[in-house]
Amino acid sequence: MANTLIFRQLADAVLALHFAVVTFVVGGLVLILIGNLVHWRWVNALWFRVAHLAAIGVVAAEAWLGIACPLTTLEWWLRAKSGVTTGLADGESFVGYWLHRLLFYSAPPWVFVLAYSVFGMLVVAAWFCFPPRSNGRAARY
Repeated sequence: MANTLIFRQLADAVLALHFAVVTFVVGGLVLILIGNLVHWRWVNALWFRVAHLAAIGVVAAEAWLGIACPLTTLEWWLRAKSGVTTGLADGESFVGYWLHRLLFYSAPPWVFVLAYSVFGMLVVAAWFCFPPRSNGRAARY
């Protein structure tokens, strides 16, 4: 019984991390666009922009190659070890249930490939419209 609870908690922790990554990818682009409009210099920091571009690059590559997200795979494995699939009726936590509702959608694979690719192109466009800066140089506006 104790192992079941530990696996459920670990699955919820992985799900929360997954949600944080999605928030970083989507929110990062929003912050880059708004930040450049209101002259927040930090949104063009090279470390932030490289991490953001790499994150959406990995997501798009996984979609193109038909690879399941490692965070999703790990979460499913942990849930299987706990005996819980998804849903409050199955004993899933309240937070886990709602994070699932926010993150996961049913659609044909091509929809996700298209969505991630378009989003990735928007991130690349932002890179060229608002280039990152390093070594304290001012960004172009």
